[in-house]
Amino acid sequence: MNGEKTFLENYSLSDYERPSVTADIVAFRLRTEENDNYRRDRKTSLSLLLVQRGDHPYKGCWALPGGFLNPGETIEECALREVWEETAVKPASLLSIGLFSEPGRDPRGWIISNAFVSVIGSSEVRQSHGDDAADAQWFDISFEQENGEYILLLSYREITLRAVLAEEKSQFGMTSFTVKDSGGLAFDHAKIIARALTALRTAAKDFEMIFDFLPEKFTLTELQNVQETVMNISVLPANFRRKIAGYVEETDEYTQGAGHRPAKLYRRK
Repeated sequence: MNGEKTFLENYSLSDYERPSVTADIVAFRLRTEENDNYRRDRKTSLSLLLVQRGDHPYKGCWALPGGFLNPGETIEECALREVWEETAVKPASLLSIGLFSEPGRDPRGWIISNAFVSVIGSSEVRQSHGDDAADAQWFDISFEQENGEYILLLSYREITLRAVLAEEKSQFGMTSFTVKDSGGLAFDHAKIIARALTALRTAAKDFEMIFDFLPEKFTLTELQNVQETVMNISVLPANFRRKIAGYVEETDEYTQGAGHRPAKLYRRK
């Protein structure tokens, strides 16, 4: 024991080069267009929270919320703090999607990012910019494969960001990408977003995280809509209800004021 004490007393971290550590948060929510005609289906889109950088490097470019780890906090605490400070949004959940440590990924120096997928519930979607962010907005997101490449489209009003990526490898349910064109996104954030979206779709396939998009009580149609929107697929209602049966339970409540026959409300088991 004395030997270890002596070792620690003489050990100096300053003898070794160390990277800075950051957290980047890929925060998703569902955006539903308002529709006065209740007989028509309302269009639902998957949206991503981005901030416009107010400082160099990449000043004026759009990026993921994130920042540097402070002494005495965990990386998860850093992620939650940064997204709140920059956007005033509180995530409902966090899912780690790995480290991004490629040399040169940040022009400021040796900086390793811990990336997280976050789901923003319907009650927390109002954003505002703060800290070192010049703006914060929800961008509708599309991610499709075309001619062997992946096209990441992010749009907000007249702003469109188009990144082009290629699949590098896939293992343990995570897919890595290389960036051929960043589309105006800062740092390597196009790569982080692509991995986050594939991780979210993998989780949604097994009904993980989709409940976080909804309030405590929901209809099965609403839940199916979440899975279809996240995964960009269509599912037969009968098949969906059969597969989801083991994950939900009925309540004794129904929807109200919807303009049509009330639907049964469910909750997660």
